[in-house]
Amino acid sequence: MNRRSPASPTSSRRCPGPEPRTPSGFPRGRAAPPGRGPGRLRRLGRVSDEPRPDDRAALREVEAELASRWPETRLEPSLDRIRALMDVLGEPQRTYPAIHITGTNGKTSTARIVERLLGGFQFRTGRYTSPHVQSVTERISLDGEPISAERFVEVYQELAPYVAMVDAAQPHRMSFFEVLTGMAFAAFADAPVDVAVVEVGMGGGWDATNVVDATVAVVTPIALDHTDRLGSTPGEIAKEKAGIIKASRRAGEGAPGPVVVLAQQPVDAAQTLLKHAVEMDATVAREGMEFGVLRRELAVDGQLLTLRGLGGEYPDLFLPLHGAHQAHNAAVALAAVEAFFGVGSSQTEPLDIDVVRSALSRVTSPGRLEVVRHGPTVLVDAAHNPAGAAATAGAVSEAFDFTRLVGVVGTSQGKDTAGLLEAFEPIFAEVVVTQNSSPRATPVDELAALAVDIFGAERVRVEPRLDDALEAAVELAEEEGAFAGAGVLVTGSVITVGEARLLLGKE
Repeated sequence: MNRRSPASPTSSRRCPGPEPRTPSGFPRGRAAPPGRGPGRLRRLGRVSDEPRPDDRAALREVEAELASRWPETRLEPSLDRIRALMDVLGEPQRTYPAIHITGTNGKTSTARIVERLLGGFQFRTGRYTSPHVQSVTERISLDGEPISAERFVEVYQELAPYVAMVDAAQPHRMSFFEVLTGMAFAAFADAPVDVAVVEVGMGGGWDATNVVDATVAVVTPIALDHTDRLGSTPGEIAKEKAGIIKASRRAGEGAPGPVVVLAQQPVDAAQTLLKHAVEMDATVAREGMEFGVLRRELAVDGQLLTLRGLGGEYPDLFLPLHGAHQAHNAAVALAAVEAFFGVGSSQTEPLDIDVVRSALSRVTSPGRLEVVRHGPTVLVDAAHNPAGAAATAGAVSEAFDFTRLVGVVGTSQGKDTAGLLEAFEPIFAEVVVTQNSSPRATPVDELAALAVDIFGAERVRVEPRLDDALEAAVELAEEEGAFAGAGVLVTGSVITVGEARLLLGKE
């Protein structure tokens, strides 16, 4: 593949990137593992417009088998099972470089921006993110598109005998998330990809994704979430998330340590992360110091940014996402890609501004302040903790001129639901509380009691079914009249957002 140089047009030097690759995608001088040559590439399809009935049925069977395992919410602090699977598969996660992303909020959007930037420079990307919005296939993407249902089933079936071997040798069977992680790493090696963009599921050090040896580790903003598992302060949570910052496996050979890209953090979290980075001999790039957002202004369907990167300023960047938090996600993503190409160290020139502009202008992030209907405007946003809700509330107030906004909220148990509702209270005229189909959904009566305490009974409506809640919210918004500027925001969890998108006809 002929790659476009990441360097700006004024530079005659090419940015150092990943190790040069053969047509099969494996580093020169190493043979591709059996069955992973270019012949396999022809049948590794991206997402199809409409899966065949047989593919849908097979996918449902695989989902049922995965669901029989430990769920994502059940954790054991061990990498033994995923390491064992990687071992029997021949360490597929080490056949490509990786950018590894942890944090509390903004991970998926940041991963999608990183992916789009790398794709702009003609790098074939594999992206692994979680949770999914509507289909489990979304978690494993190639070149920005989810793999097809057919390919998802194929990868599962190819790995199933090896998963069974690991299950038999370990005290506990592999979990849902561990199997999916193994599938992603195998699919990326099989493609093959030039670089993997890997989002942590939860935490960092003990997360199944932490068998990758990332050249760049990214930490998006840390806030309170999963406090029963990760800690009760940002500093405590940062200890677990810092686990993705690891010394180079070739440190003894003089190889440089990883680059760590840090979003703006609470003081105690920043101290923990910096201390660990020093211990791992990592180079650190900090938002607000080495890179950041210089200017931002509202634009139609997004915002216009000037970012300071590791190699200089990048003016006039259109980002089709709303909110200051997305501008900061873009700054973090840009710095991560610069670090991947060596900008700021071995390469002094910035990235090609035209490629950066084109890539950012094509970024999407489904379920993140996404408009899914007009007349009245219906937005969906996957905010599920107070920090995320506060960011979303601020973005709605800034980007949309609603005369009245009705909320539809369905949350998951174990979250700070009261804190989330308090963050939305100033912008919701009324709130319709509901319940999604997940067994972890907050019971609607419990959610209603919290909402009444915060909003008052006169501003709360209870609809146990999500479809009824959406209809009720639209009716409340339409009371203002067709042209009065009222809107609806569906939020509270990724599951609620995914089910709402499906009900509203969004694929």
